[in-house]
Amino acid sequence: MILEVLRQKAEDTRRELASAGTLINVCKGTGCVSNGSLEVLDALDEAANGCGKPCKVRGTGCRGLCAAGPLVSLDPAGVMFQAVKPKDAAMIVASMGESPETLAQGSAKDHLLDMNMPFFTRQHRVVLENAGKIDPERLEDYIAQDGYLALVTALTEQTPQEVLEVVTASGLRGRGGAGYPTGLKWSTVAKASDRIKYVICNGDEGDPGAFMDRSVMEDDPHRIIEGMTLAAYAVGATAGYIYVRAEYPQAIARLRKALKQAQQAHFLGDKICGTSFSFNIELRLGAGAFVCGEETALIASIEGGRGNPRPRPPYPAAQGLWGHPTLINNVESLSNIAPIVRNGAEWFSQVGTEKSKGTKVFALAGRVNHTGLVEVPMGITLREIVFEIGGGIPEGKRCKAVQTGGPSGGCIPEEKLDSPVDYESLAALGSIMGSGGMIVMDETSNMVDVAKFFMEFCMTESCGKCVPCRVGTAQMNDLLGKMVSGIATQADLDLLEELCDVVKHTSLCGLGQSAPNPVLSTLHYFREEYEAALAGTNGKATEIAS
Repeated sequence: MILEVLRQKAEDTRRELASAGTLINVCKGTGCVSNGSLEVLDALDEAANGCGKPCKVRGTGCRGLCAAGPLVSLDPAGVMFQAVKPKDAAMIVASMGESPETLAQGSAKDHLLDMNMPFFTRQHRVVLENAGKIDPERLEDYIAQDGYLALVTALTEQTPQEVLEVVTASGLRGRGGAGYPTGLKWSTVAKASDRIKYVICNGDEGDPGAFMDRSVMEDDPHRIIEGMTLAAYAVGATAGYIYVRAEYPQAIARLRKALKQAQQAHFLGDKICGTSFSFNIELRLGAGAFVCGEETALIASIEGGRGNPRPRPPYPAAQGLWGHPTLINNVESLSNIAPIVRNGAEWFSQVGTEKSKGTKVFALAGRVNHTGLVEVPMGITLREIVFEIGGGIPEGKRCKAVQTGGPSGGCIPEEKLDSPVDYESLAALGSIMGSGGMIVMDETSNMVDVAKFFMEFCMTESCGKCVPCRVGTAQMNDLLGKMVSGIATQADLDLLEELCDVVKHTSLCGLGQSAPNPVLSTLHYFREEYEAALAGTNGKATEIAS
C-alpha cells in the first residue's frame, strides 16, 4: 500500500511537469549563482509571464560545466544555453519550440551549447543522475525521479541483512579517499551488540579545488537523506548526523529544508512510513578545519570537542560517537546507496573495473578548457578525462601533470596519463583517488611551487596534536620555501626526503601520513626541477625549464 501511494505520487508529479509545457531550468549551483544565475532566473520569470507559450521556469542543480555558467536548459527539447545574462531572457523564451539546428543558425548561436560534446556524452551519471533535472528544494521533484522508492521498498519488503548484502555484493568502495569496502564497514557496525548506534555523513570537504560533495548536497539533498536512512536500517542505527562545513551556506540551507520536508512526509522520524523503523538526522556545522575530514577528528567535533584525531584502534565502527558503534561514509558513498538498492548489485557492479566498481565524481579544475563536475566510470584513463571530457589544455599549451587526491594525493606526469583511474592504478603511480579533486597543470607550472602550495596547506591545517605532523610539515614547508627562493642546498634536498619518510610513517592520522605525497610524487617524476632549484655558484637558483 505504501509503495503504491509513493509510485502514484511520482506519476502525478511527472504528469504535472509534463503538462507545464517547456521546462526552463536555471542552474542554481554555487558556480552559476556566483555568476548571476539568480538574476537570470528572475528575468526569465518575467519574460515567461504572458509569453503565450506553456512553460515553467524553475531553479535546478549543477549541470557540471561550471566554466560556461550561468547555464539554462530547455526540456524536453534538450537545448542548453551558456554564459546567460538577464538581457538574454527574452531570446531564450522566444526560442522555445525551435530545434537545436534552427537555433544554431539564429541569434542564439553564440549561447548554444553542443549537447553532443564529449563533456556530456562521455559521462556516466549515477550520483549526479538528478542534477539539473530536479528542483533540489522540492521533495515532489525528487519523488518523481523514483526518490525514496528504495527506502520504502527496503522497509516494507527487505530485511536489514538483505539490504546489507546488496550493498556488499555491489562492490561499492568508500568514495572519501581510502576506498575501504563499504559493505565490510557496514557489516562491522551491524554486528556490534550495542543497542545505540549512529550513522554519520561526512560532508567536510576541504581539499583545494574540490567541490563534488558540496554540489551533491546542494543539488540532491534528499538523495543523501535516503542513503543515510537505508544505511541506518541495514546496521541498526536510530540516529544520524550530517557534518558539513559552515563555508557551504547554500548546501546547509537546502539540507535543512530537505530534512524538514522528509520529516513532514514521514521519510524520517518515528515509525517511518508506518513501519516499526525509526531514524532521525541532525545537521552539524564544522568550523572549516581540514583535519575534521578524518573520521575520529570529525567525531570529536560533533561531540563538542576540539577536532583532534585519536589513535586507532578502536575504530569508530566499534567505538565511535560517544563511545558507541558509528558508521561514517562520505556524501558520494551515501549517494550511491539508493540507486544500488533500487536497481540491484549487478546493475552497479557491471560498471567500472574488477576491483573498482561503479563511477567516480571528479571536480575538474586548473589548466583545462572545460572545468567543472564530471562523473565517469572507474577505469577510464586520465587522458580521456583531460583531453576528451575536459577539452584539452587552453592556449595550445602542453599538459605537464595532473594532481589527484587533493593535498593527500600526488602529481602524475603527462606520460602516465594513459593509466586507468582506479584505486590500485593511482596508488601505483604515487597518488590516490581521494575524494575526487583533479587539478590539471600545464607547462608553465613549477612543480616545486606546486609541492610548496600543498605543503603550506597541510602545515596550516595540522591540528598540532602529534609532533611529526606539527613540526615536520613546518620544516618541510621551510625547506621548500628555500628552494623556491633559490637559496637551498643539496643538504636541504636530502633533509627534505628524510623528513618525508619520517612524517609519512610516524604521524598520528591521515593528514600527516599523506602530507608528503605531493613532495614525494614531484620528486619522483620531476626531480630535475628540484635540482635546478638548488643554489648555484652565484647563490641564485638555476632557471627551471618549462
